[in-house]
Amino acid sequence: MPIATPEVYAEMLDRAKANEFAYPAINVTSSETLNAALRGFAEAESDGIIQISTGGAEFASGTKVKDMVTGAVALAEFAHVVAAKYPVNIALHTDHCPKDKLDGYVRPLIAISQERVDKGGNPLFQSHMWDGSAVPLEENLQIASELLDLSAKAKIVLEIEVGVVGGEEDGVDNEINDKLYTTPEDYLKTVDALGAGEKGRYLLAATFGNVHGVYKPGNVKLRPEILKQGQDVAAEKLGLPAGSKPFDLVFHGGSGSLLEEIHEAVSYGVIKMNIDTDTQYAFTRPIAAHMFANYDGVLKIDGEVGNKKTYDPRSYLKAAETAMGARIAQACEHLKSSGRMIAG
Repeated sequence: MPIATPEVYAEMLDRAKANEFAYPAINVTSSETLNAALRGFAEAESDGIIQISTGGAEFASGTKVKDMVTGAVALAEFAHVVAAKYPVNIALHTDHCPKDKLDGYVRPLIAISQERVDKGGNPLFQSHMWDGSAVPLEENLQIASELLDLSAKAKIVLEIEVGVVGGEEDGVDNEINDKLYTTPEDYLKTVDALGAGEKGRYLLAATFGNVHGVYKPGNVKLRPEILKQGQDVAAEKLGLPAGSKPFDLVFHGGSGSLLEEIHEAVSYGVIKMNIDTDTQYAFTRPIAAHMFANYDGVLKIDGEVGNKKTYDPRSYLKAAETAMGARIAQACEHLKSSGRMIAG
């Protein structure tokens, strides 16, 4: 299938909300990790989301170039070509973008998509994230409103964060404190500023104790009921029936979460869950095993020539792709998106 059109992406999100499942959103930094993501979704027979952070985009452009837009465009164009060979629908997304990088990342990418749409085509990316968690809520929502207008015109979905995800990701380090929990007032202010879809569709990364990084199950103290509370206050404000879920929610910082917590969050309207830490490990683990098992082949020990078959990057990257793909397929199972691809 080709990369999802705006209409197909909307259908993906609607199906997830209606059927209480979520899509894994997989961070990639290279063509190889992107291939692994495609493989994992295909094996799970799940549509999915592939995303690129500011740091991932910079890395993808090469350590000499180090340009976020160049790297993001290169990976997106690669995805548009390769994804057409897979039976699943894939949406392309950009992950956490703080205020100081908007002009060097999200805004130029929206402009590129707008140019494509103006010519009768589809946007390059299907959604972008504005991470305003480090600025006051009023400023966060003011910028979000401006970006939502630009995104809607370019047929793009905007993702915002209200509250703070703790821990560190891509150089953004947040304290673990009461800001990890989005308040009822935060939800209401979001509706006031952005509406309920009539100004353009947006995804909301509300926080309920989420922390980026590596944690054993049970070490992250999540309160998924905060998501239900947010849906309830927004539904009441909008005059919707009790039990409505007006927000399309996103789950960040899910490593170390218990499966029952994940399922509870999904039942409250989470339709996208970011996965990075676990897939990084899944990709790297077989590479480490290969190096340890073939140390005398990948290194020219005692003046020997080594073994080209073991230091050929393909020999270990194939294993890395397979392992990361398997971890993504497992994520699809956990989020109940397995076997639910639109094409199926």
